[in-house]
Amino acid sequence: MLVDTDVLIWHLRDYPQATRRLDALGALALSAVSYLELLQGMRNKGELLAVKKMFEQRLARLLPVTEAITLHAIALMESLTLSHGLQMGDAIIAATAIEHRPPVLTANFKHFSAVGALKIEPFLL
Repeated sequence: MLVDTDVLIWHLRDYPQATRRLDALGALALSAVSYLELLQGMRNKGELLAVKKMFEQRLARLLPVTEAITLHAIALMESLTLSHGLQMGDAIIAATAIEHRPPVLTANFKHFSAVGALKIEPFLL
């Protein structure tokens, strides 16, 4: 299971549904873009420490952005940005999931639903 950034944010904000869902997964797998998105939203060092602690405790595995993922994300954006508003971060996360083949756990079903080859597990708050 590839965990989207939004689920990680809900967990960090202490939403019990997100924590329970992550607990059920065991080790986390996420795109490096999700980690970068979390860093981008940091407001202080305490939040950074909380993210690092979460990743350490949950044995998080960052999946790097490879050439294949980049090319796949470009193709997704070329075909879906104008018609569905697919943004760069979501395109890279979707391409990562397609390349590695796990489903994506996300509350952002709207952003990912246009990606036909993607398996999505909706996360509901």
